[in-house]
Amino acid sequence: MKHFFSFLCMVASMLTMQAQTSMKETLTSPDGVLKVYINTHNNNLSYIIYEGDLFKDRIVYAIDNAIALNMEGMGKNQYTVSKPKLVKEHFDAPNYKFTSFDDAYNQVIVKNKNGVNVEFRAYNSGVAYRFFLTGFNREWKVLNEVAAFNFGDDHIAYLPYSTNAKNPKAMAFQATYDVSPLSQTKPLEAFLPATIDCGKAKVTILETDVEDYPGMFLLPGGDRVTGGKRLGGGTIEGLRADFAQYPKAFDFYPWRVQKYVTDTEDYIAKGKGNRTFPWRVLAITHDDKEMPTNTLAYQLAAPSRLKGDASWIKPGKVAWDWWNDWGLSGVDFKAGINQQTYKYYIDFAAKHGLEYIILDEGWYDPKSGDMLTVIPDLNLPELVRYGQQKDVGIILWTVFNVLDAQLDEACRKYADMGIKGFKVDFLDRYDQEGVNMIYRIAERCAQSHLMLDYHGIFAPQGIQRTWPNVINFEAVFGMEEVKWTQREKGVENGKSYDRPSKDMPTYDVTFPFIRGMAGSVDFTPGGMRNATAADFQPMYYNPVTMGTRCHQLAHYIVHDSPLTMLADNPTIYEQELECTEFIASLPTVYDEMKVLSGKMGEYLIVARRQGSNWYVAGETNWDSRDVEVPADFLPAGTYELTAFMDGINADKVATDYQVWQQTFTLPYTTHETVKVHMASGGGFAAKLIKK
Repeated sequence: MKHFFSFLCMVASMLTMQAQTSMKETLTSPDGVLKVYINTHNNNLSYIIYEGDLFKDRIVYAIDNAIALNMEGMGKNQYTVSKPKLVKEHFDAPNYKFTSFDDAYNQVIVKNKNGVNVEFRAYNSGVAYRFFLTGFNREWKVLNEVAAFNFGDDHIAYLPYSTNAKNPKAMAFQATYDVSPLSQTKPLEAFLPATIDCGKAKVTILETDVEDYPGMFLLPGGDRVTGGKRLGGGTIEGLRADFAQYPKAFDFYPWRVQKYVTDTEDYIAKGKGNRTFPWRVLAITHDDKEMPTNTLAYQLAAPSRLKGDASWIKPGKVAWDWWNDWGLSGVDFKAGINQQTYKYYIDFAAKHGLEYIILDEGWYDPKSGDMLTVIPDLNLPELVRYGQQKDVGIILWTVFNVLDAQLDEACRKYADMGIKGFKVDFLDRYDQEGVNMIYRIAERCAQSHLMLDYHGIFAPQGIQRTWPNVINFEAVFGMEEVKWTQREKGVENGKSYDRPSKDMPTYDVTFPFIRGMAGSVDFTPGGMRNATAADFQPMYYNPVTMGTRCHQLAHYIVHDSPLTMLADNPTIYEQELECTEFIASLPTVYDEMKVLSGKMGEYLIVARRQGSNWYVAGETNWDSRDVEVPADFLPAGTYELTAFMDGINADKVATDYQVWQQTFTLPYTTHETVKVHMASGGGFAAKLIKK
C-alpha cells in the first residue's frame, strides 16, 4: 500500500505540472481496452500502460527518463508528440502458427530535436515501442539503452536466469523458469521472454527486429526507489534492461573451436546514419489461453527479404542421431558416425515418410574448426545420392563461427552437393557482432537455398520473418537436458522428497505460454523410453523422458516446430510402430492454432488445423487431471478420429497408453465435450481427418 500511495503522488505531480517542456498524449488500443499515457515532462520520456483509470488500473510503467537511448555526443532532449494514427495490417506468415492473419494498432511518434525519436504502438494484445534515428549523417555509438519495467506491487515473475554465473551474458539460453515475487529476484541476468503475473493481466516482455544491435537481458530493479530495498540492490517493483557490450577481443574453446568474447568496449553498439532499433514489446494477456497465440514478435519484425520462389524451404520431420547417441541394436555393423549407420537412418526415414536426417556433431572433426573436410568414415556425396534416391534430405550440424569463417565456400560446396541446410550451434552470446553473424549466415544461406536450424542461440526475435529459411530455433530447455538431469533429495514443508532436480513436465506446460510467444522451438521430442517421477534416472546413452508416452506424442502438436526431430533411435521406433506411424502422419506446419484451455504451469490443450483436418493435444504437469475437451471448434462434417491417451496404469508405467478410434459426424449439441484423463506427467494426442 505504501508503494501504491507513492506511485499516486508521483503520477499526480506529473499530471499537474504545467511546464512548457511537458507534452502528453494517451494512446489507446483499437478495442479501447489498453491505454498508454505518454509524457515528456522536463524533456524526460515516460509511459504508463493502464486499463480504465490511470491511477487505479495501471499495469506497467516507466517514469523519469526510464526510456532512453544514450548516444555519444547526443544533444539535449526536446520532444514533440504526434496525434494517434490507426493502422491496419495483413500478414502472410509461412511456416508460422497462422498462415495468415490481420491486426491493427494505434501509433504515436515522439520526435526529438536531437534526432533520437521513439515510435509507440498500442495493439489489442500489447504495447510496443522502438527508437529510430533521423538526421544522423555520421558515425555513432550507443553507450547504453535505458528500459525500465515497473509493476508497482510485488508481483510474481517467471524469469529464466543465465546458467553462467561467472559470465552471465555467455550462455546457451536454456533454463527453466524461476517463479518468485519481484522482491526475491536474483541479481543475475535473465533472458527473454519473461512474464510477470500482475493479477488482472500477465505482462510478457519480448523483443523483436533485433538486427545489428545487442539483445536485451533483464536485471532486478526499476527506475525509481519507492522503499523496500532488498538484497542485491534495486527495488521490489520492477526490472530493468541490461545489454552486452560491444566485443573487442576473442578467443576459442579448443574442443569445437567455438569463438567467445574475452574483452569488450565501453559501448553496446555502433553504426552510421539513420536507422531503426529493436522493438521493446509488452504483450498483455488477461487469459492464459491468449499467450501461445500472441503474434506481436512476428508481426513487428522486418518483412521477408527472400527474393524469388521460396518453395525450396520445406518443413518436415527429422530422424536425429545425437540424442539417442547413434544407439542402434540388432544390426550387423558397428553403429556410430559412419556410412552404414547413416544409410540405416535414411532407410528408416524413407520407410516412414520423414523428410530429413541430420548428421550432428562428428561428421567433421570439431577440433579442426574445418567443416569443409569430412571425416574418412563418411562418403558424404554418396550419402546424399543415397538419400535422394529415397527422397530423404540431409542437414549438417556445425558451429556458428566455423560456418561464418567458411561461409561462401561451405554454402557453395554443400548446396552443390545437395545438402538441404545446416543445424548451427553454440553461438552462446548476444552482442551486436553475434547478432550480425546470424543475419549474415541467414542471408548467404538463402542465396544458396539452404535452410537453417539455429541451435545454442537466443529466442527468435524476428529473423524468422525476415529470413524465412531460418526455420527453427532452440532457446528452450529442451529434451536433451534429461540426459544429465540428476535426482535430488531433501525436505520440503516437513516432508522428505526424492525427485528429478529439473521438473520437465511443469516446464513443458510453462514455456509454450512464454517462450512460445517468440516463435518456434527445436525441443527435440519423441522419446519412447518414458518414466514417472519416481522411476526417472539420468541416462546418457539410452536416455529416458520424464512423463508418459502420450506426453511425448502431444509435443508434436502442442509445439510450434516446423522442423522437428524424432529424437529416439530407429531401433526403438521400429519396436513402437503404432506411435511411430502416428508421429510420422502429423504435419509440422498448420494453417491455424487454437488454445482450447490451459493454465500456465499446470496444463495446456491445443488444436491446430491443416486444411480441413484438425489435430488436438494436451499435456499436464506432474498432477494428474481430468479435462473436458470441447468439440465446438470443429466445423460440421464427418471425421475419422485417432486418439492416443494415457493408459489406465500410466501413473506407474509411463509407457502405458491406449488408442481410441471412432468415426463421428458433427454438429453435436453446442455443449458437447469429450472427457479425457491425463496421468501424472501425462497427455493425449489426436488427429481428426475430415472425410
